[in-house]
Amino acid sequence: MILPIYAYGNPILRVKAKDVDPDEGFLKGLVSDMFETMKHANGVGLAAPQIGKSLRIFVVDASPFSQDESYSERERDFLYTFKRTFINPRIIEETGDEWNYEEGCLSIPNIREDISRQELIKLNYRDEIGNSKTEVFKGIVARIIQHEYDHLEGILFTDKISAFKRRVLKKKLENIQKGNIDNDFEMVFAK
Repeated sequence: MILPIYAYGNPILRVKAKDVDPDEGFLKGLVSDMFETMKHANGVGLAAPQIGKSLRIFVVDASPFSQDESYSERERDFLYTFKRTFINPRIIEETGDEWNYEEGCLSIPNIREDISRQELIKLNYRDEIGNSKTEVFKGIVARIIQHEYDHLEGILFTDKISAFKRRVLKKKLENIQKGNIDNDFEMVFAK
C-alpha cells in the first residue's frame, strides 16, 4: 500500500524514533508498504518517521544509482542489487574523508543541497527477518544510510546546511510546510 509522506514542518520528523521488536507481526507489511511508497515517490531511502511512524526502521533501494556511468561496472552491479531493510540501526563508527554530495529528501521536495558526510560507516542493525548484523558501508550507500539514520534521530538534511543557506531557503521551506508545492505523491502537511 502506498502511504502518504510527512512533509517538512510535521513534528514527527523531529522526534527521536523508538526501537521496535523485530518479531512484531506488523513489520513485514510495514516494510513492504515502505518500499512501495518509496518507489512510488522515486526515492532511494525512506524512514518510518516519514510515514508517520516513530519507529527505528528505514529501507534503502540504491538501484537508481546503478545508471550512473561514473561508477565502475562492478559498483553499478552492486548498487543495482542493493535493497535492504534496517531495523533498530545504530551507527557504531563514521570514518574516512568527508565529501559533499547534493542530497534531497522526500519530506522536503524540490530542494537539493550539498551535504558533507564521511565516506565510511560501521552499522549494527537487524534485517527484515530479525538477524543481527554489523556491516561497513561506503560511498553512496553509506550516504543514503546516514541520511535515513538522521531521520530516526529527528535530524533533517537542512539541519546540516549553513544558517545563510537556510535563510535563502526559508520561503521554500515555509511553502512545503503549508502544502504550497507541486509534487507527484501524497503528503501530510503540518497543521
